[in-house]
Amino acid sequence: MSQIEIKVPTVGESITEVTIGSWVKKDGENVKRDEVICSLDSDKASFEVVSEADGMLHIKAQEGDVLPIGGLICTVETSANGVAAPAAAVAAPAPVAASAAPSPAPVPASAPAAAAKVVEMKVPTVGESVTEVTIANWNKKDGDTVQLDEVLCELESDKATFELPAEAAGTLRIVAETGATLPIGAVICRIEVGGVVAQPTAVNGPQPPAAETATVQQAASSGNYATGHPSPAAAKILAEKGIEAANVSGSGVGGRITKEDADKASASSAQPTAPTPPPTPMPVTPPAAPVSQPAATEKVGQRRVKMTSLRKTIARRLVAVKNETAMLTTFNEVDMKPIMELRAKYKDKFKEKHGVGLGFMSFFTKACAVALKDFPVVNAYIDGDEIVYNDSADIAIAVSTERGLVVPVVRHTEKMTFSEIEKEIIRLAGLARDNKLTIDQMTGGTFTITNGGIFGSMLSTPIINAPQSAILGMHNIVERAVVVNGEIVIRPIMYVALSYDHRIIDGKDSVSFLVRVKQILEDPTRLLLEV
Repeated sequence: MSQIEIKVPTVGESITEVTIGSWVKKDGENVKRDEVICSLDSDKASFEVVSEADGMLHIKAQEGDVLPIGGLICTVETSANGVAAPAAAVAAPAPVAASAAPSPAPVPASAPAAAAKVVEMKVPTVGESVTEVTIANWNKKDGDTVQLDEVLCELESDKATFELPAEAAGTLRIVAETGATLPIGAVICRIEVGGVVAQPTAVNGPQPPAAETATVQQAASSGNYATGHPSPAAAKILAEKGIEAANVSGSGVGGRITKEDADKASASSAQPTAPTPPPTPMPVTPPAAPVSQPAATEKVGQRRVKMTSLRKTIARRLVAVKNETAMLTTFNEVDMKPIMELRAKYKDKFKEKHGVGLGFMSFFTKACAVALKDFPVVNAYIDGDEIVYNDSADIAIAVSTERGLVVPVVRHTEKMTFSEIEKEIIRLAGLARDNKLTIDQMTGGTFTITNGGIFGSMLSTPIINAPQSAILGMHNIVERAVVVNGEIVIRPIMYVALSYDHRIIDGKDSVSFLVRVKQILEDPTRLLLEV
C-alpha cells in the first residue's frame, strides 16, 4: 500500500498561489489515472488537476482553500496492483494469515508493494498561447538522486524560460533530452521513489530458506539507493573532481558513498579499478578517432547551432507581418534640445525625489500616449472583418536580450507619471534580461516603441509587432546644422520613424500622429498643460 501526493503544479512565474475551485470526485472515491479530480483557479486562468495513479482519493484541501505552489491538494492511496484497497479488504487477509501459522501469504502482497513508485513529470500548462516547449538544459543527469523541489531542468517556450522542480525525491530517469521540443502535457522525465527502500523488508520476513539468504543480504546492502550510489553532496564533489562513483567505495549505510568518502577520493585513488579494460581494447580504439576527425574538419570556420524556440517564433512572426500587412514607414526629425535642457535642469532633483533617473523613454512614452488618444486608429488593430479600438495606451517597449528581442508591456501609460513610467520600464527590462518575464507581461500591448539609437542606429524602418498596427522607432541623437528662425544653428537632432499598417491607418493619420509626437517632444510643457 502506498500513497501518492498530488500538489499544486508550477503554472507560471507570476502565479504564487491558487484556489481550489471545485472537486469533481469525493473523498474516499476510487479514481483512475489521468481522471480529472478537481479544478484550480489562479488570478489568470483555471486549469484541471488529474489523478497521477489508480487508487482511493483522500482530499486534503477543501473548495475555496487558497494553496501556495507546491501545496498538498490530496493523496491517492494505491494497493500493490495500483487499485485502492478499502480498509475492510485490507483487514480480511490478516486473520487468514494468522491461522496459517507461517507467513507465506503476505509475501506476494508485500513484494509488489515494494516496487518503486514512479512519478511522471510532464510539461506544465504555462499559458493559453503556448502549445510546446523546448528542453533548454538539464541540471541533473539520468540516474541522479534528486530531492523534492530541486530544479531538474529549464524549459524554454517562444515567450519565456522557466524552471521545472522535482515533484518527489528519488532517482531521475530522463525521457526527453536537451533540445527536444515537447507539447504541453508530454512526459519530460520520471522519478523512481522509494522502490529499493521497501524491498529488504519484503524479502526479509517471508524468505527463510538458506538458499535465499544471499539474496536477502544483497538486497539489504543495496537498500536506500545505497551501494555505489553517492549522496547529492557526494555526487556534486565527485563531479567536480571528475571521478566516477563506481570507482569509490562507500562507508555509509548499506555501502552508500558519503560526502566524507567523496572528499577523500582522488583521481589517483580511483584509478586502480580502471586497469582491467585497457589491455586489449585500447590499441584498437585510437584509430577510430582520426577517422572521425576529417569529417568534422571538412567545413572549416563553420558551425551549426539549433535555433531556440524564441528565435524561431521571432523569425516566423516577422515574416508573417511582412506577408500579411501593407506595411509603410514615414519619417520625421525631432529637435531634442528642449528635453535635454529640461533633463539637465531637473534630473538630480528628480532622482533624489523618485529614486530613479529621468530618461528619454518616459518623454517618448508619454508623448505617444497623448498622440494615441488624439489618433485612436493608430492604437487599433484589424481582427477579421472588424477594427478593434483600444481605450488605453498599453505601450510595449522593445528590450534586447541574449535570447533575442522581447517586448514587455507598460500598461495604462496615459494615467502614469514620468517616475512611474521610468520605474516600470526599468523593472520590466531587468526581468527581460534575467529571462523572468511572464507571458502576461509580454501580451496585450496596443503600440510599440523600439530604440535602435542605443546601438548607434541613425535611421531604420522597424517592423510592426503584430497584431498591433504601428510601431515608433527612435534613433541616435546627432548634432546637426539646422535653420531656426532664418538662422543656421547647431541642434541635437533625432530621426524618428513610424511603421504602420496601411490597411487600417491612412497616410494622413500616420503623418499627423508623428507630427503630434514631434510637437510634444519639442515643447514638453504641452504634456503638463495637456495641449
